[in-house]
Amino acid sequence: MVTPPLLPYLTVSDGAGAIEFYKNAFGAVEQEMHLAPGSTKIMNACLSVNGGIFMLSDDFSAEFGGTSSTPEALHGSPVTLHLQVDDVDAAWAKAVAAGAVVTMPLADQFWGDRYGQLKDPFGHKWSMAQNKVSLTSAEIEEAAKASFKM
Repeated sequence: MVTPPLLPYLTVSDGAGAIEFYKNAFGAVEQEMHLAPGSTKIMNACLSVNGGIFMLSDDFSAEFGGTSSTPEALHGSPVTLHLQVDDVDAAWAKAVAAGAVVTMPLADQFWGDRYGQLKDPFGHKWSMAQNKVSLTSAEIEEAAKASFKM
């Protein structure tokens, strides 16, 4: 497997559970997975979703004298992972059925996408979109002004 030059790497509280969630919610395919020696904790896993790749591992902060850095321990994450899909309604329903929590309902947006945001059971934020209407920059600026009431 060739590793792309930039890819997200998630720290989770339950690596095995996260992999199963991502498979069920987003159709993730496990490319590779390695356990820590003498442990059931995931040292490194590589998954593909919708043509993209991301990696994850269990939180090993306690083993190295650190503080947990999972989104649950940090009370959230400022990072959102985005999925651009062909059928956002079907992908959205699958993610919600798998246990994702809706944080911004799926809706048609002023920039031309059908878009919404979810949080996975491990505290990571995800957005999903499907382009419905291609707009020019000027059309998006005008629509934004109307949306933001400016």
